[in-house]
Amino acid sequence: MKTDPREKLGPLINDLSRVWRARLDQRLRPLGLSQVQWRVLLLLARMDRPLVQRELAELIGIEDPTLVKLLDRMARSGWVERRPSTRDKRCKTVHLTPKARRMVQVIRRVTRAFRKQLFQAVPAADLKRCTGTLETLLGRAGEL
Repeated sequence: MKTDPREKLGPLINDLSRVWRARLDQRLRPLGLSQVQWRVLLLLARMDRPLVQRELAELIGIEDPTLVKLLDRMARSGWVERRPSTRDKRCKTVHLTPKARRMVQVIRRVTRAFRKQLFQAVPAADLKRCTGTLETLLGRAGEL
């Protein structure tokens, strides 16, 4: 009996994401950051505007109280700072410190090297087609 590729796709995406993060975490562990910490740094560095804590929690996939504790630790270590939001004084936005911006450059070098190794096994045309398909599915999932 053949397995429908639509049934395999979700678990494959989930497994790839989990293994990808685990392998990156192994490479980044010597930097002294936990997986969730380096993910927060990379996410904040990619944003074109400061995020309020609630948005950051949503994007990272953790609960607000868990994020608050994480940000407290990261602030004490000099990675982030929280400031009152200019749009809503009840909220705080999260900002990278200069120390964190330097670390993001190191993290990006490690992640680029990892991606280069990983994608060696995939022809460029296949990767382009796969990326396009995943973007289409992500858009469609957001509409449903």
